[in-house]
Amino acid sequence: MPPSTDHATALELPRLRASDGFRAPATEVADLPGPRTVPLLGNAHQLRAGAAHACLEQWAAEYGPMYRFSAGAMPIVVLSDPVLIGEILRHRPAMFTRGVRLATAIDEVGLAGLFTAEGERWRRQRKLVMRALTPDAVRHFFPIIHTVTARLLARWREAARTGAAVEVGRDLKCYSIDVTTWLSMGVDVDTLNHADDPLQQDVEFLFETLGRRFLKPFPYWRYVRLPADRRADAAVARLNRTVDDLIAQARARMAADPALAVRPGNILEALLVARDEPGSEFTDEDVRGNVATMLFAGEDTTANAMAWLLMLLADTPGPAARVGEEIDAVLAGESLVPEFGLLARLPWLEAAAVESMRLRPIAPQNGATARVPVDLGGLRIPAGQTLIMLSRPTALDGARFEDPLSFRPERWLGDQSEGADDPRRAIFPFGGGPRYCPGRYLAMVEIKMVVAMALGNFRLAIDPAARIEEHFTFTMGPSSLPLRFTAR
Repeated sequence: MPPSTDHATALELPRLRASDGFRAPATEVADLPGPRTVPLLGNAHQLRAGAAHACLEQWAAEYGPMYRFSAGAMPIVVLSDPVLIGEILRHRPAMFTRGVRLATAIDEVGLAGLFTAEGERWRRQRKLVMRALTPDAVRHFFPIIHTVTARLLARWREAARTGAAVEVGRDLKCYSIDVTTWLSMGVDVDTLNHADDPLQQDVEFLFETLGRRFLKPFPYWRYVRLPADRRADAAVARLNRTVDDLIAQARARMAADPALAVRPGNILEALLVARDEPGSEFTDEDVRGNVATMLFAGEDTTANAMAWLLMLLADTPGPAARVGEEIDAVLAGESLVPEFGLLARLPWLEAAAVESMRLRPIAPQNGATARVPVDLGGLRIPAGQTLIMLSRPTALDGARFEDPLSFRPERWLGDQSEGADDPRRAIFPFGGGPRYCPGRYLAMVEIKMVVAMALGNFRLAIDPAARIEEHFTFTMGPSSLPLRFTAR
């Protein structure tokens, strides 16, 4: 359904639908409510590194579901109305692109791939990635996921034997990188068991770099390199060498087995086939960028989702017991889920994962830039306007969710309304619209495998000395999550 046209507006702008009863508090961006700015910096000085999302959510509580702030001289519109957010996501990439500030920062560190691609370039690359991440493709790779999960189990059994607290964030990020690299590139890097491998640390530091640069009122790093920027340069150089090695290994496999040119075994091989086709518009940089994007996409997002879920299960005995009963029935004495098809018999675990993502969204904010002038519920914005969409104000709204601060997986079980009151329309854990996360199915498989392993083999407890805070860079994860495992 195309956006409707509001004939009452002088500019005849396409108008996007908002929630019933919602009306923009102003018709022009400059007249929106928002925090007081200071010269040159705007509000950038108020956005603390690692906690910018919390500041934006605090302002939403003060100024409402539509307000503005400034990063330097640039005014940014912030939205938290779920219907309007859904409309914006639905009209990407035709009317909106990814947030230009973030996309530019990603491209500048050498990660130009599917995430930042737009237009026909995005459509071409997405087809390749989507083919490699279908349910059938993930089913085919289940033995790899099972193998990596067994390695994680061995680490946690050793920790349970010694009584040591485990920094599960690090383990889960290594786990996610190992699964993603093996599935998408055909290489077993096994960072779980090689603590000296810099891959996970480099990826993590580049996430920090993106979060830090996004908050700056002007791009100083284009003119002067601070120590943190030089460290980022070194991390990018190491990552590029890793990517080049992965590409070289894939080309060697394809040279030894020409059938892979007809039926590629993973995303990297498919990208190389597309690159080598006569008249191809793919470039070496497209291949390199998408390999790096796979490393990034497979590290923080899924790992943080698993970390928050384990924390909530360790902290809420009632839901943990119900999820644990379901897991025990499926495992039937096994240490790991033995068959892919059994994952479908874990509805309580899946509901717990969705509930965790409601309370602790991995992407609490999502950026967009308008490609054309548009009316957002009465607000007229020009082409080029930067938007930030917040998911958690709605997710914690007591008018939409009963007892909204409690971890209640059962709210996602049973029949769900498909109408305007469908709670699934109020949160966006995997984005929405045409750019819905292509890795969502793989992510849920990883989450189910790891959490079923954890609750099926151990009792979990948060270390008493832990101080767990939300930390936001490119995604939001726990600042630290030391858990203690006791064998069952």
